[in-house]
Amino acid sequence: MAPLYSTKVTAKGGRHGSIRSDDGLLDLSLALPKALGGSGGATNPEQLFAAGYAACFENALLRVSREARHHFTDDQVEVVAEIGISRNEAGNFVLSAALSVTLVGVDQATGEGFVHRAHQVCPYSNAIRGNVDVATTVTVR
Repeated sequence: MAPLYSTKVTAKGGRHGSIRSDDGLLDLSLALPKALGGSGGATNPEQLFAAGYAACFENALLRVSREARHHFTDDQVEVVAEIGISRNEAGNFVLSAALSVTLVGVDQATGEGFVHRAHQVCPYSNAIRGNVDVATTVTVR
């Protein structure tokens, strides 16, 4: 099946280098975070992954809520993605993810249902399912 959308990003210099998309809209320096012994001062792959996951998951959440005939406004939904990097028992690097979702205007059960369904349709969730532990929390107001 042909992709609905495809993009290319070139990385040079690893975690101390840069990334640039083929259209030039993404053009960033990279740096190892201070927490990992680096100098910081620039973005890193975990931040980029967290940004993409949060935006994608929020869009999936908006889609499943619309399908259920509930329409959130932009200020009624917030998704915070936290990406962690650690080592497994073999000493290899692994990622973890936590999604904190805040919803306004629904009850807890409805909010949790939307988040569960969004986790099924989000491309990021589907890409990492079975490989990355993902914790979700839902707060309703």
